Amino acid sequence: MQYRTLGKTGIQVSSLCFGTMSFGGNADEETSRAMFRRCREVGINFFDCANSYVQGRSEEILGRCMAGIRDELVITSKFTSPVGGDVNARGMSRRHVMLAVEQSLKRLGTDRLDLYFIHQFDSKTAIEETLRALDDLQRQGKILYPAVSNWAAWQIAKALGISDKQGWARFECIQPMYNLVKRQAEVEILPLAESEQVGVISYSPLGGGLLSGKYGTGKKPEQGRLVETELYSKRYGEAMYYEVADRFTGYAAERGLHPATLAVAWTMSHPGITAPIIGARSVEQLEPSLAALEINMTPEWRKEIDDLSIAPPPATDRSEER
Repeated sequence: MQYRTLGKTGIQVSSLCFGTMSFGGNADEETSRAMFRRCREVGINFFDCANSYVQGRSEEILGRCMAGIRDELVITSKFTSPVGGDVNARGMSRRHVMLAVEQSLKRLGTDRLDLYFIHQFDSKTAIEETLRALDDLQRQGKILYPAVSNWAAWQIAKALGISDKQGWARFECIQPMYNLVKRQAEVEILPLAESEQVGVISYSPLGGGLLSGKYGTGKKPEQGRLVETELYSKRYGEAMYYEVADRFTGYAAERGLHPATLAVAWTMSHPGITAPIIGARSVEQLEPSLAALEINMTPEWRKEIDDLSIAPPPATDRSEER
């Protein structure tokens, strides 16, 4: 296992992060524990979770998995998504973040979170309100570093500026979506992270399964996120994405590689990525993603895979300057 420094924190994290969204949902506790053990066997020390995953059950199972080895691990969780029927059980308000962190710590059986992510943007709450609350939580020792997921680059940059001006704890990690068919992060988010030395743990390296070899223009399995979950079917519903999946699957087959292995390796190879988040429903499904650790992807090889999809235009939209 190779370990990488998370932004400017000095923390060493494995080059793959395991996402526990399946814990207690698509994976029962026994299967979840088996996947956790397999991750530890290969040296993964980085585990991502959220309070909204399976109504908090994912945190509970992760907490039991890490009992006795907590100090060896880097653990994240998130808040913002609805976690109940109450109108205030969601969002970025100080009230919600203070309640949410206590609930997550209890479910995880720990006294602190290494990274605490804002899960998504909440336009009803002032950024300053949330940043001050996160700074207070860091001073209390309940979180070590604030972090953010699913924000636009301008929102992240604005928050970094506010934190710097006020002397508050800043975001030390960003969690954007990034894979071969969803490359928007290349335009501004990843350059921002590299410029400001912020860690990046990107999610969905397999595009919700689209790049796993199971999907194509004339191929769709009976099970999987893209057919079972409306959110994913909308996110990856463009016909062009399936054309890219066809080209990518064929490219992987020509080189004797599992598409999932190559998709994760491609994501890992971006210089702005600290660690992609991988996930699975079983140990068997996990293995191809772990195999990416054995891939040494050169810039030339990465460029070949880049050319299988369409690169987004630069931020100025002056494509001739790409």
